[in-house]
Amino acid sequence: MSDQIAVTDDGGIRIIRMNRPEKKNALTQPMYAEMTRALQDAERSETIRCIIFAGSPGAFCAGSDISDFQKRAERGLKPVTVDFLHVLARNPKPLVAAVDGLAVGIGTTMLLHCDYVVAAMSAVFSTPFTKLGLIPEAASSLLGPLRMGYARAFALLVMGRALSAEDAKTAGLVNAVVDASAVEHTALQAAREIAALPGGAVTLARRLMRGDLDDIVKRVDTEAMYFKERLQSDEARAAFAAFLTRKK
Repeated sequence: MSDQIAVTDDGGIRIIRMNRPEKKNALTQPMYAEMTRALQDAERSETIRCIIFAGSPGAFCAGSDISDFQKRAERGLKPVTVDFLHVLARNPKPLVAAVDGLAVGIGTTMLLHCDYVVAAMSAVFSTPFTKLGLIPEAASSLLGPLRMGYARAFALLVMGRALSAEDAKTAGLVNAVVDASAVEHTALQAAREIAALPGGAVTLARRLMRGDLDDIVKRVDTEAMYFKERLQSDEARAAFAAFLTRKK
């Protein structure tokens, strides 16, 4: 595994940690590929009962690395983000997230696939897709309204309004809000509680609650098709250029 994605197992718990703190855990294509492999390996494992996504202190995930994404798009390389989202959507093991600090873009939308989310009081959730001339991804256009209701989902996913930890809890995106120092401990406690339950019953209950996974994967693919088209739009080109200029 790359040192930017650290994978450790604690008994029946697999912890997938985004570990690029200097970039606030902005995800590159190799990082997506590493997380995909970690999920696939956990799916095959008979001992892994629950998976935790974690980041760094003050930054869960700042979304996709725009520079990396744009370079690959210009070279005509197929992004592996969709592969990760397929595996994430179809993953049969319960998913827990430990969110400290920023959760931007996919750092927020991936949480819609999680079963239990612990957030620091200082956590902030935002999805500035349309501000970049893009559209929501990770099947969030389907899962967001289902989880949060249309009104809240529109404000988050289309208007780009950020949510505080408490607002995210009220919206149904977050289960527990705790002090930053307790986020990972609380997430690990929840994962151990889940892992201690009868595995077959948990798997079936989770499958029934999540509904038709084919619909979710289909939405991932539909969003990806439009996302690719939007990347070539004048709106997106101008927004990306402005963003990268501000970064210099």
